[in-house]
Amino acid sequence: MQTGERLRIVIQGEYIISSDPQDVLSTILGSCVAAFLRDPVAGVGGLNHFLLPGNDPNDRNAMKYGLNAMELLINSLISSGARRDRLEGKLFGGGRMVPGLTDIGAANGRFAEDFLRRENIRYLGGSLGGDHGRKIRVWPVSGQVQQMKMPTTAVKEVAVVPVPRTEIVLF
Repeated sequence: MQTGERLRIVIQGEYIISSDPQDVLSTILGSCVAAFLRDPVAGVGGLNHFLLPGNDPNDRNAMKYGLNAMELLINSLISSGARRDRLEGKLFGGGRMVPGLTDIGAANGRFAEDFLRRENIRYLGGSLGGDHGRKIRVWPVSGQVQQMKMPTTAVKEVAVVPVPRTEIVLF
């Protein structure tokens, strides 16, 4: 981070939008997916973090579902001056964190890619899948993204043991 930048953490089931060039949005992902959407002309972007694909209208915590998380992020961006036809997106997360169980990460990733395609939002790539967690930081105004992959053995210990940075990739 550069001097003067302000780190803003996005946790599961949340989203944050910003048009402040000093804001850096960050989250840690395993099987969850984070979508980074922005309008480069309006200079506004945002990041969400969802746990499950689709939607469950009977669940009071609707933000944990991809459909609600994506719609709320898009609507907030538009309310802040973005235009839907200029939105572009990058997707991160969707790892397979526990071998042998249902691959919810893959389902999350497929949902997010399909959502962008259906909504005609230009998909610029990102980093989906794999068997590792990742920490991402995004600069919503410039569109820069930094990803730090976490070792697969550290994912189970992330809450207990500090995880060394093993790989840093800029998108």
